[in-house]
Amino acid sequence: MFEATIAGSLPKPGWLSETNKLWPQWKQEGADLVAAKKDATLLWIKAQEDAGLDIVTDGEQSRQHFVHGFLEYVEGIDFDHKVKMGIRNNRYDAMVPKVIGPLKLKGRVHETEARLARAHTKKKLKITMPGPMTIVDTVADAYYGDKVKMAMAFAELLNQEARALEKDGVDIIQFDEPAFNVYMEDVRTWGVAALEKAIEGLTVTTAVHICYGYGIKANDDWKLTLGDRWDQYALTFPVLAKSSIKQVSLECYHSHVAPDLMKLLEGKDVMVGVIDVASDVIETPEQVADTIGEALKFVPKNRLFPCTNCGMAPMDREIAIKKLEALAAGAAIARERYK
Repeated sequence: MFEATIAGSLPKPGWLSETNKLWPQWKQEGADLVAAKKDATLLWIKAQEDAGLDIVTDGEQSRQHFVHGFLEYVEGIDFDHKVKMGIRNNRYDAMVPKVIGPLKLKGRVHETEARLARAHTKKKLKITMPGPMTIVDTVADAYYGDKVKMAMAFAELLNQEARALEKDGVDIIQFDEPAFNVYMEDVRTWGVAALEKAIEGLTVTTAVHICYGYGIKANDDWKLTLGDRWDQYALTFPVLAKSSIKQVSLECYHSHVAPDLMKLLEGKDVMVGVIDVASDVIETPEQVADTIGEALKFVPKNRLFPCTNCGMAPMDREIAIKKLEALAAGAAIARERYK
């Protein structure tokens, strides 16, 4: 009951890349970079285990960015001529690569970190990938001319890698779709369909992470415009409830998301955000347990997984560790309190 986990990403050590940045530059090159990525992955697996988490991830240590880390392994993507583009409905500008031809995987994407993690932990292992809609929102299309067609092409590649990850021994494969909180009509018309294509044929646990973004200024400023009740989930959860996806990760603690919206996910496992990634204040275990208790009014005990609101990539490393410890300790309190 209440198996604790994180959304996916964790801060990169200072010897691997720049710190406290969403798009950090690597500090190593070539074979040294490959080795450093492996070292960082092992470091964070150990840190998650030491903190007491039940489901661990690779911390996305091998990726500069959660979307671009996948795109680097795709043919038809031009990284040499990036363009500035507004993403997440022009919430902020980013330098994004261009799609210039048919999309095809160059080879395996996350094999190294997945097999490394699987060999070094007996915990349940989750690997995350960007969802099709969010990828489409983070590239400039200079080939397809149709975002739905392009999304389905990306979904096919994601499915290829997901099937391979299943063979690597990964227990949970999660697709990150922050775009689901921005383009709600598209979620209904083609977003969930693209997600279904990405999970087609999988027998492992599948998940989708939908949040209001990393703890960066552009996201914090956007949240201030959303009013006292954030109802985006009200439009997307009913569609997801009818989908084949098994788990849904959502933002909760220190947000204006009404907990009763979780009722719309009946039949799904719910990863409830009990840790605020937009604040350096460390939650107490009691606060975590209280948030779990609030969610229990709408989610069955056996379907509730305490989680972080979003990824922790831009966060200070020591703060992230303390938050992981609070997450696990709070889940332990909740197991006793609500058994």
